[in-house]
Amino acid sequence: MELPLGFRFAGVSAGIKKKPNTKDVTLIVGAGPLVAAGVYTTNQVVAAPVVLDRGRTPSKSLRAVVVNSGCANACTGTRGMDDAVRMTELVSKYVACGEKVEPEQVLVMSTGVIGRFLPMEKIEAGISAAAGQLREGSDSFLDAADGIMTTDAFRKVIDRKVEIGGKTIRIAGMAKGAGMIGPNMATMLACILTDAPLKPEQAQRLLRRAVDRSFNCISVEGHTSTNDTLLLLSSGAAGGESLSADEEAAFSKELNDTCIALAVQIPDDGEGATHLIEIDIQGAPSDAAAHKIASTVAASNLVKTAIFGADPNWGRIVSAAGYAGVPIETRVLRLVVNGYLLFDRGEPTSFDEQEVSSAMRSNRKTSIQLQVGYGPGDCRYWTSDLNEAYVRFNSDYTT
Repeated sequence: MELPLGFRFAGVSAGIKKKPNTKDVTLIVGAGPLVAAGVYTTNQVVAAPVVLDRGRTPSKSLRAVVVNSGCANACTGTRGMDDAVRMTELVSKYVACGEKVEPEQVLVMSTGVIGRFLPMEKIEAGISAAAGQLREGSDSFLDAADGIMTTDAFRKVIDRKVEIGGKTIRIAGMAKGAGMIGPNMATMLACILTDAPLKPEQAQRLLRRAVDRSFNCISVEGHTSTNDTLLLLSSGAAGGESLSADEEAAFSKELNDTCIALAVQIPDDGEGATHLIEIDIQGAPSDAAAHKIASTVAASNLVKTAIFGADPNWGRIVSAAGYAGVPIETRVLRLVVNGYLLFDRGEPTSFDEQEVSSAMRSNRKTSIQLQVGYGPGDCRYWTSDLNEAYVRFNSDYTT
């Protein structure tokens, strides 16, 4: 992997999760001060780590991020906040960087079951162990990525290297999420790392822009979590002054592409999912209108179950677009599924249902393309299908 310079990683098992020897504590530590930006859940019920991190980003002097999985530390009141602060103190106590890491320079992320207190003895043991295993390199990065997972079937990582303004800049990311995935901000934990020289306000602006076309364009069941956190950390180790306007534009594109590639892995891992559904809306009155139509189609259980069953039931898709609350031009409405034209100019077309069904069944990804008018708005959105496995999994999640 092409990892950004200036970071060390670790992921260890502290016994927080029920399954033995499963990594559940992660540390990401900068070699020096890090520029940090964050985007968080819009749920009014928020976890203690979200409250803590909101107050510390954007920043130009962060040093570390600590993550635990297996317990969300959400809806845990005063004790929950005390425990989140204690996690920052433990990082300060155990991490050696050549200079002291202050508790105020640490961010926290937690994920898992809501309403349970953190097992702080295990948390402390995990942070101590992780601090002793901090290393540069791919193996440690992948250990850290494993440590943030909960119901994920696979780790979600991305890395890329680009030349911008004569500098080699690296971007890497890790994310977790498979269930309780709803947009705005998008339900998951993710951390994007780069060695590009960024300023705090610049990092925050670029992260917000990237989120709108990536993590805010995914869903599984539309349930917005209490713990959504997306961080962007920059070490500046690529060298040079802050990015010029042209360099920023080039970096922004790379950041956007990185976030999209990472975000799409989440609905592709939707609990029990057999299909990744990619929805393209064209011709809406605005991008916001296109997003509303796409998210409405994505949220339809009738659409999601039809895709699971490889049923080219186009009526479910066009009707979902129609009740999105956005003006559409029904005489222009056009629907293409996996390359097959099913509905055109407001009328059904003649197509081989078995052929379309076979194309849906034999492909992991189902493409839905909707032309809703001649406006300038467009949106690409991703979700997963819905089936019995998802219901079984979530019916006994805590028992």
